[in-house]
Amino acid sequence: MTPKTETQPVATLRDRILAAADDLFRKQGIRGVGVEAIAEAAGTNKMTLYRYFDSKDELIAAWVGGIIAQKDAEWDELCMAHKDDPTGLLQAWSRRVAGKLAAMEGRGSVLHASIAELPERDHPARRVIQAFKQREHRRVRRLCDDAGFQNPELAANLFYMMLEGATNCVSCVGTKQIGEHLVQLVDLMVENSRSQGRRRQRL
Repeated sequence: MTPKTETQPVATLRDRILAAADDLFRKQGIRGVGVEAIAEAAGTNKMTLYRYFDSKDELIAAWVGGIIAQKDAEWDELCMAHKDDPTGLLQAWSRRVAGKLAAMEGRGSVLHASIAELPERDHPARRVIQAFKQREHRRVRRLCDDAGFQNPELAANLFYMMLEGATNCVSCVGTKQIGEHLVQLVDLMVENSRSQGRRRQRL
């Protein structure tokens, strides 16, 4: 009997275009790459590219959406690993973020770099990024609430001020250290919340 072999899914032309855009955007920046170069790298032409994406801006938005989809999948993975454990999930999230900040030391965040290259506030990619940030903030805000933090809104805002500030502190502090401080802050707040719970139980 012939053993079954797993076949890799064939990448669609749309996938190839997005993969080519991802490679070129990361290497040369969004504004430094034209649709002709993307189409050529994907093994097609500009006319065919426009059948999948109405404009370069729509292509950029789809590329950003793919990056965010990966982040959402990672969040779902953490949720499954820490079901019914909000403090464990919050701590795991902070460590995942810290690892990513350490990995981007010296090169910065792809999403933040994208925003810097897209000054138009109504750009479709900026809207995608903004929606993701708001969604992630709400997730962490709910976690802080479920974890029993005394002021969950303040806690979530502090975490996000650190993350947003990380991109502006590369030269003076470094993203790796920002990530380490995020972990320390989350752990400190978790321990404070547990201590308050133990004191209430003794009363």
